Amino acid sequence: MSTLASMKPLPPKSGALGVEVLGASKRFGAFRALDDVTLKVRAGTVHALLGENGAGKSTLVKGLVGYGLLDSGQIVADGREARIASPRDAQALGIGMVYQHFTLASGLSVEENLVLARGRMPWKIDWDAERKVLDAFMREMPFRLALDAPVSGLAAGEKQKLEILKQLYLRQRLLILDEPTSVLTPQEADEVLGLMRDLATRNELTVLMITHKFREVMAYADDVTVLRKGRLVGSCAVRDTDRDRLAAWMMGTDADADVNAAAHAEARATAGIDTARPARKPLAAHAPVSLELSKLTVLDDRGQAAVREASLAVRAGEILGLAGVSGNGQKELVEALVGQRRAQSGAMRVKGEPYCATREAMTRLSVFALPEEPLRNACVANLSVAENLALRDFDRAPLRSGGWRLNRRALRERAKQRIAEFNVRPPVPERAIGTLSGGNVQRAVLARELGQPVDVLIVANPVFGLDFASVADIHARILAARDAGAAVLLVSEDLDELLELADRIAVIAQGRLVFETAVENADRVVLGRHMAGHGDDRQTEAAVPSAALHGA
Repeated sequence: MSTLASMKPLPPKSGALGVEVLGASKRFGAFRALDDVTLKVRAGTVHALLGENGAGKSTLVKGLVGYGLLDSGQIVADGREARIASPRDAQALGIGMVYQHFTLASGLSVEENLVLARGRMPWKIDWDAERKVLDAFMREMPFRLALDAPVSGLAAGEKQKLEILKQLYLRQRLLILDEPTSVLTPQEADEVLGLMRDLATRNELTVLMITHKFREVMAYADDVTVLRKGRLVGSCAVRDTDRDRLAAWMMGTDADADVNAAAHAEARATAGIDTARPARKPLAAHAPVSLELSKLTVLDDRGQAAVREASLAVRAGEILGLAGVSGNGQKELVEALVGQRRAQSGAMRVKGEPYCATREAMTRLSVFALPEEPLRNACVANLSVAENLALRDFDRAPLRSGGWRLNRRALRERAKQRIAEFNVRPPVPERAIGTLSGGNVQRAVLARELGQPVDVLIVANPVFGLDFASVADIHARILAARDAGAAVLLVSEDLDELLELADRIAVIAQGRLVFETAVENADRVVLGRHMAGHGDDRQTEAAVPSAALHGA
């Protein structure tokens, strides 16, 4: 039986690795994901990387692990310039990554996944020798898993621990963690991050941690860097900052908003799109409440409360913007509203009627939605654009004929009309929707959802990663729905977007609705403080509590 050197304990490398990224830039077509970003991660430290979705965090770390070459910029490791063109180059330097989504072989055991992580395997494995090595490794770890346990039977938290154990087994010198505690309980999160902190303190490991959780930054990180829309906003020692300052960096300043507004206006003019926002019309004093939530609680995939007794009301003809740092319950709330997740307790009402988010109820009450990542959550990628446009009403006239038959001619003719109305490109009804660009997928979904009278519209991060022309067009469609009388709940992690479109803004933090204000009285600093979970419990004078709507 083979007894190769690879089966002995992996030799330790030369301690924690320091890395610098200098002037990193990356484009995807017209979209600038990174713009001259410089990042220094000191050896033997925990460095937190903050930023909203689309800030450029993933693009930056993919350059470090060899999954996406930078267009320009340098990477310096241990004081020497390094070229990282592939994951193998990164691993040779001792750089590893624990991804937000599991990369385990679910059909194998824990020990098989650990051995497989080494990459190159002998033709025959001496499992007795391997188990001795793995047993010794596990005894060094503060958390342990049964080596013979099948991965398919592990809980989410155990799988995340295995992903971390896999990188530690490889003796990596720099470990990148992408939202490492998203599937962990608070106790498990402290256990994992405590281990990372200890290894860094002993100069055995450097940790670069992507996170949205301010508590984790303040408790475990030495340094913190914030990216916003592809640019470096700030970087400093954690001891020299606080939650409010980090929130302000993430959300941007009023000057940033002015620059963004000017850029949007220029893009609209260049694209020839007449999407200038009309003056915000005052809401009718007695406009009816179209969407109402009362003490709604929704559980996440682990059975924990993601939304906690949330109450809100949206009137006909207004946009209520929901602001919050990613991971605070927005996803689960939207899923409950569109029928993808059951509410644990509380009530939802549309136009005064109990609402249960079934297809029948959404059709009868004219509730429509543009969920986040519509190609995955609102479309069937290999069906045509015409077929996707018919998903709402394929079983009703004029698309259904003869009792059960689909009228293909009617389906195509209506698709052509809506494609033209919503400027979907290319204007080919038979084309698979999965082959369209992101902006055109969004337009196609809006064509389906807004192609008929709408009373309630649920929208989540509608323009993430899109070019200015697509952003302007889609924003105009949302505003038109509001002006036609729809009650719009706009969930967005882009505060600029909410301030531009919404009539009121509510803030969600740790699953609770903690603050609300009319948009004309909105203050970025105050909003950022509440989004960071650092606001006080009292409403400001500018706030307009949802309870007031019920008595209007």
